[in-house]
Amino acid sequence: MKSLWAVAVLGLSLVFVQSRALADMPEPKARPENPNIVAGRKAIEAKDYKAAVGHFTKAVQEMPNDADAHSMLGYSYRKLGTFDKSMEHYQRALKIDSNHCSAHEYLGELYLDMNQLADAEKQLATLKKSCPWFGKCEEFEDLKKAVDAYKAKN
Repeated sequence: MKSLWAVAVLGLSLVFVQSRALADMPEPKARPENPNIVAGRKAIEAKDYKAAVGHFTKAVQEMPNDADAHSMLGYSYRKLGTFDKSMEHYQRALKIDSNHCSAHEYLGELYLDMNQLADAEKQLATLKKSCPWFGKCEEFEDLKKAVDAYKAKN
């Protein structure tokens, strides 16, 4: 019984020492976010989509393979009513990352703006398959609400 107790104490001591060693390690530094992405998001929050287009255009020039930047640029163009440019950037985002949930959501909303319900529903079905929680994600829920509202209105 004493040896079992000694093993338990030794084990707990090792856990304590190891946890202290890990606590003293510096946290890895996060990569700073692109300033044009930050400024573009602020412009979207302010509903200044023209400024957002300018910031996100610079962001995609600096980071041409960033699906988020393309998706947000597409969103900004859509809010300005420039649907061809919006489509171009959503498609680019999905070419970079075929499972990019925001791009699928926003593309579905673009299709609704263009009165293409069937295509919007395809984006909804894609989101249902690709959402990390079996169709339960914010993007799916948002697009579903938009599709349901579109159907109720038409």
